Amino acid sequence: MTLLAHDRYCDEIAHQVGLLRSVVTSGADLSATVPTCPEWSLEQLVRHTGGALRWVELMVRTRAEEEIPEEKVPGGEGPEGDAAALDAWLAETGEMVVGTLREAGPDAKVWGWAGVLNAGFWARRMTHEITIHRADATLAAGLPYEVAADVAADAIDEWLEIVEWAQRTVPDDPARELRREGSSIHLHATDNPPDVDAEWLIDVSEDVIAWRRGHEKATVALRGPLTPVLLAFYRRLPLDSPELEVLGERELLEFWLERATFG
Repeated sequence: MTLLAHDRYCDEIAHQVGLLRSVVTSGADLSATVPTCPEWSLEQLVRHTGGALRWVELMVRTRAEEEIPEEKVPGGEGPEGDAAALDAWLAETGEMVVGTLREAGPDAKVWGWAGVLNAGFWARRMTHEITIHRADATLAAGLPYEVAADVAADAIDEWLEIVEWAQRTVPDDPARELRREGSSIHLHATDNPPDVDAEWLIDVSEDVIAWRRGHEKATVALRGPLTPVLLAFYRRLPLDSPELEVLGERELLEFWLERATFG
């Protein structure tokens, strides 16, 4: 699968940090529960996201050969109870991680949990970490959400790769249960974003999924504009949302969403 350019990921991290900062400074209640991550308040979600970015920045900057415990990340917890301080911390975090990723380049050797041992893995992973958690934040704040088509499509690709990796390597992961003989799932972005092939066929017939981009008939299809399809596939938007349409065996799609639980 063709990835986006390393600089594109870096640019998008910077962009998403700016958009997340705008949520923090919008006047939203930072103590509000995040509907899609109900164990967190909005402030805790933002601090988690910024902390993850700082964790990655430290690993890439030091060319870590093994995982660094999160508690060893300087400033990784972020400030509490002050929107202005949280905004300033996020701004500094974004500058740090983007600068470090650009300086490292995609091929710098760094520990990674999915067996991809380079900085490029982390640029991509953090792009989608913050893209999805910004959706969580905007939903909590009651603000609109949109994401660039190339980033949204790559986020779906990455998620499918993570599910495949979990099925191959994590014995007790719920993704190991994602097998239905003779069954498949089709994702179809109906807004036809230019220069992006925004359709997927996911075959769940075997112990490890097989998937590809393209328009093909399947057991069940999830249709809608790309951003809502992305959010539904990441369990951030209900399947009954008016922007979405489910055709075929809805239970199969629900079966997938119950077991594909990363993030």
